[in-house]
Amino acid sequence: MCGIAGRFNFRSGAPVDADLVRRMCDLLAHRGPDGSGMYVAGTVGLGHRRLAIIDLTEGGAQPMTLDGQLWNTFNGEIYNFLELRRKLEGRGQRFRSQSETEVIVADYR
Repeated sequence: MCGIAGRFNFRSGAPVDADLVRRMCDLLAHRGPDGSGMYVAGTVGLGHRRLAIIDLTEGGAQPMTLDGQLWNTFNGEIYNFLELRRKLEGRGQRFRSQSETEVIVADYR
């Protein structure tokens, strides 16, 4: 089971400390031994510890973006992600991984 962490400084508007997000992820290392990732920009910090189940390559690494504007990190299972993926491919969406996360980002977009 993956681990996720995050910080959003909504009220203060202060930049998120990347070291804080890194330390939060380190505490979750037992939840995701296959990799880790972070996205920190301004008031938002996302962290992820990865347990590779579906896409065993680094293509499923999180936090994930398609265009640098919309980011996602999650822990869960999308049971119909293959159906959603086929629908999006039919609309011209191209995927670079086999990851559910990429399908979520593309479908939201």
